[in-house]
Amino acid sequence: MVRIRLRRMGTRGRPYYRIVVADQRAAAKGKFIEQIGVYDPLPDPPKVEINAELARKWIEDGAKPSDAVEHMLVNAGIIVKEGVSTNA
Repeated sequence: MVRIRLRRMGTRGRPYYRIVVADQRAAAKGKFIEQIGVYDPLPDPPKVEINAELARKWIEDGAKPSDAVEHMLVNAGIIVKEGVSTNA
């Protein structure tokens, strides 16, 4: 199964993540198919850059985002989380 997940980069104490499409069985720092964005948690607010076209393409092709990436995609308005009502 193909997943959209975070790949940790950076040094100790200075994390930086790439949002990548990878096989579920690949190691966390192993091979990936394609990079579709970046996430930097250190600035306030955290910096999230995602290529919306690539993310939608991979989701339509059956890639499943991890919980953290799914949260980022929902916040960016790229996907709509099922079962969540927008009416307050």
